[in-house]
Amino acid sequence: MMSTYKRATLDEEDLVDSTSDDIYPSSPMQITLRHGHGPTCWAERTQRERRLLLLTCALSVGLFISLITAGIFYKQTHPGLCLTEPCITVASAVMGALDRSVDPCHDFYNFACGGWVKNNPLPEGKSRWGPFSNLWEHNMLVMKHLLENTTMKGLSKAEEKAQRYYQACMSEAKIEALGAQPLQELINQTGGWALNGPWDKDNFQEVLRAVSANFRTSPFFTVFVSTDSKNSNSNIIQVDQSSLGLPSRDYYLNKTANQKYLTAYLDFLVELGVLLGGSEETSRSLMEEILQFETTLANITVPQEERRDEELIYHKMQAKDLTTLAPAVDWIPYLNEVFAPVPLNESEPVVVYAKEYLQKVSDLITNTNKSLLNNYMIMKVVRKMVSVLDQRFQDAEQRFLEVMYGTKKSCTPRWKLCVSDTDSALGFALGALFVKATFTEDSKTIAENMVSEIKWAFEDSLKYVSWMDSDTKKAAKEKADAIYNMVGYPQFIMNTTKLDKVFNDFEVVSDLYFQNVMQYYNFSARVTADQLRKTPNRNQWSMTPPTVNAYYNPTKNEMVLPAGILQAPFYSRSWPKALNFGGIGVVMGHELTHAFDDQGREYDKDGNLRSWWKNSSVEAFKKQTQCMVEQYSNYSINQEPLNGKHTLGENIADNGGLKAAYKAYVNWIKKNGEEATLPALGMTNHQLFFVGFAQVWCSVRTPESSHEGVITDPHSPSRFRVIGTISNSHEFSKHFGCKADAPMNPKHKCELW
Repeated sequence: MMSTYKRATLDEEDLVDSTSDDIYPSSPMQITLRHGHGPTCWAERTQRERRLLLLTCALSVGLFISLITAGIFYKQTHPGLCLTEPCITVASAVMGALDRSVDPCHDFYNFACGGWVKNNPLPEGKSRWGPFSNLWEHNMLVMKHLLENTTMKGLSKAEEKAQRYYQACMSEAKIEALGAQPLQELINQTGGWALNGPWDKDNFQEVLRAVSANFRTSPFFTVFVSTDSKNSNSNIIQVDQSSLGLPSRDYYLNKTANQKYLTAYLDFLVELGVLLGGSEETSRSLMEEILQFETTLANITVPQEERRDEELIYHKMQAKDLTTLAPAVDWIPYLNEVFAPVPLNESEPVVVYAKEYLQKVSDLITNTNKSLLNNYMIMKVVRKMVSVLDQRFQDAEQRFLEVMYGTKKSCTPRWKLCVSDTDSALGFALGALFVKATFTEDSKTIAENMVSEIKWAFEDSLKYVSWMDSDTKKAAKEKADAIYNMVGYPQFIMNTTKLDKVFNDFEVVSDLYFQNVMQYYNFSARVTADQLRKTPNRNQWSMTPPTVNAYYNPTKNEMVLPAGILQAPFYSRSWPKALNFGGIGVVMGHELTHAFDDQGREYDKDGNLRSWWKNSSVEAFKKQTQCMVEQYSNYSINQEPLNGKHTLGENIADNGGLKAAYKAYVNWIKKNGEEATLPALGMTNHQLFFVGFAQVWCSVRTPESSHEGVITDPHSPSRFRVIGTISNSHEFSKHFGCKADAPMNPKHKCELW
């Protein structure tokens, strides 16, 4: 019994040699001793034993190496779950936004965003809502606390001005007490208008100069200083068609579809007239004339989609040539007043972007009653000043916006208007406060490294662009290499002396909001004039640091990513790289691709508008992009088709951005290995990349706001920014296993970069 038991207990290899007397030792201890004190000399082994021992050792070593290798490989290919707090939190957010009942290959936007849309009804007073707006609200709250914290020590003069400007905006009692008086005084100083009594003056030129120079309005055309597109080392005066009272010419010209907007606009103008002292009857009669005149202006305004080829619309001339082109305006006195104190003469170079329009607007001015022209110019000033006046004016505008954008009536807190306005006027002083409070320097380094990875991906893809000739490819790579990255904030804002110098001429007084706004207009006019003829400044940004956005500037060949967007849901250092590449990575790729869209491609690596492509590649580019024009024109929202020509540049950037960011992510994995996946989602990180990209664009919007977007916005609506790009992505269909010809995997894909 015992022997049977022992055999059962011991493995065969633990038994001692059968020649031994004690075949079954009486205790385990003895087994060990016998095992340890057996023959040890190699020479004493038989040849067969030696061979077996070698084989056993080799197998053991091989097995050990195999196990180690398998372990490493398994860890790389199955890196497990990320169970840190940020991973669990973001996994929950991603999951909450999904709608699993939707097939991702059938409608990826609803799959990625269906849950988000269901859980995010439009907030009161908003016409659209999404992650961008949510982050901007967060940034505004941060700015509010900074502006209200007057006990902070060591502020620069500029930062103190920002706080003072905000406080004056918040002085509602003072604003209410003044009522319409500040604006009425301005109108009287400018020469009055027919609202308050008979008006018969021949002062068109003087009024045009005053409203343009002092109040920064652009009644018939707009003049500004910007980089000369054909000489990017110099700033030059530029002239273009002006904007209208409604967001687009379409509102005036398609009366049937837009009647409710036109009616609301007219009622708004009439109400403004009454608030400024006119009778209901006089105000209605005057504003009807103005609306009719603005409709005529809309008729001669060139649609934006016809202005995309900048080579065609760029016309350089001397100031005196404007007099021949549009004789209704006394150009030299006009330019001298607008750009005072810089003296100008007839030979001053000017770039005109709306030659035919200027000719037509000059004829219109000549053939229009002087009183109507004056009323129109004053009305432009009134519209601009509405938000600076008392609550009655705010309420009138609110009623108009409710119709215009379909917002439900809401009482937007005064502080939001004041934070936003302070950001507009003193955004770099406020930005200094914001950056010091929220932005860590290593975020800048991480973002800059990501930009380099995206740039590498874009440039590597250029090798495989089949429709482009090799010389143009080489020049395109040079341009991509030369793109200048601006991340976080311009350096000067961190230097108190430099920051104070920028805002030195901007006087900000306590409690007088209207006066501060007027001071800002004067200040910005002087800053603009001061830039004339100078070399464009690399440190001059078009967006303030808290802004939740990014941009590409073709004349400087630079991309700018403000601190405001380098936050969740676009980026977080503690998230999987899949989400960061799908979020901020796609934004970076989008801006970089703008250098090669239908407009950006016309500029060379130094930011000059010139032909640097071979003709064969230009033709091939146009053929390739026609695919996208048609693709997006086939989408519609609320039965209204999109304008694929108008949105072409942004669609190219969306498609190129997604492709470059995905390629950069795959390259990151090659270098660093697969990351741990997020828990509970049941998604690979490749799938997560695409979901992360889509969820940045989850949004809700009123039908009126959607209508306005289709007419005016060069970006496609959010839904089509998602499904338009992923429909052209082979990688998307591969990772989601989409069958051929599934709605998100069409056979014919548009491919450019």
